[in-house]
Amino acid sequence: MNGHTVPGTLLVILAHGSGRVLSGVPAGAIGEGMPALLVDTGATDDPGPFSNLPIERLRLAAGAEKGAAVLAAAALAKERGYGAIVTIDADGGHDPADLRLLLDAAASWPAIVIGARNSGAGSRGIDLSGFLVRLECGESLPDTGSGFRLYPVEFLTSRCFTARGRGFEVETLVRGAWAGLPLLTIDLPRKSVPAPGTGRDGRDFRGALDLALLHVRLVARSLLPWPHRRMVPKAQGAHPLQFFSEPLHFFRLLCREHASPAELAAAVWVGIFVGALPIIPFGIAAIVYVNHKLHLNKLAGVAASNVCVFPFVPFLCVEVGHFFRFGRFWSEFNRQTLLHEIHHRLWEWLLGALVVGPLVGFAGALITYLLVRYLRSPLRNT
Repeated sequence: MNGHTVPGTLLVILAHGSGRVLSGVPAGAIGEGMPALLVDTGATDDPGPFSNLPIERLRLAAGAEKGAAVLAAAALAKERGYGAIVTIDADGGHDPADLRLLLDAAASWPAIVIGARNSGAGSRGIDLSGFLVRLECGESLPDTGSGFRLYPVEFLTSRCFTARGRGFEVETLVRGAWAGLPLLTIDLPRKSVPAPGTGRDGRDFRGALDLALLHVRLVARSLLPWPHRRMVPKAQGAHPLQFFSEPLHFFRLLCREHASPAELAAAVWVGIFVGALPIIPFGIAAIVYVNHKLHLNKLAGVAASNVCVFPFVPFLCVEVGHFFRFGRFWSEFNRQTLLHEIHHRLWEWLLGALVVGPLVGFAGALITYLLVRYLRSPLRNT
């Protein structure tokens, strides 16, 4: 599956709205000459709008979420011999006339191609999701929530996805990057505005909680040391010994990598939080490891850890931990409490670091973010 052309492609239309709105999307897809499958999650009780269209319909149980619909369509596409699917929401938010743009953008195959929405693409929700995806897989994407995508069928049918609702589109991108698939984005020439009264409310608490838990799982998995199962072989990078042959070039790259204000702020938070933990012999190694796995600036993290220099922050952590244990601060400094009860002090240091580290890290991250934004502002550089 390592060619340069997209194999046979099935268009998957995901129905979430009313028949009145949906009827135009299948008709437009048929006009593009691509075989199409309408996946109905129980949102359209009346098949009338589709009865006269030459389109296959797959009906799922009422209330089935979007991820389940995409995976069911991928399984059917695999049975029919298709190598790729294009998913499009049937709420009128995307124009079927843009289908060819996704296929043309897949210069290498396999790949995932995303049709980026050009209305609301700069919203906070999309920016936050993009930032978290950047931490999890290292890819910078302008629109991680667009449902207008080209997927390899093999990828969807050979991976285990835990999300079925709002997080499914995010999870496919992260796991796709882990599998070595290029994540390609195209800017659509037409506005992406779903018709009024269609779709589901994306602001519900349960959906937001599921998405937050998904990001926790993905970040945790990205920190684990064992490699991901890949579909595409990993390209050979620079050999580690090049550090000794070109040290100045090596450090320039380290200074410039992952250097947006948000990424530098996150690196500072990690450096301070890890630096506050009672792991002094391994602190720098831990900071470098975590920042590397989260695609953050390693030098910024190590530099920020100096805020936790002994004894100030460690002493504060011990005091906070002691207060949690006994309801009072530690005030007896003698041989007994310093040497014979060292195991108690280490335990209190750890407890306190879990509170002091995040708070001091947040302060350092906020200062870093505001300072970098100020230093890079256009008015500052004129």
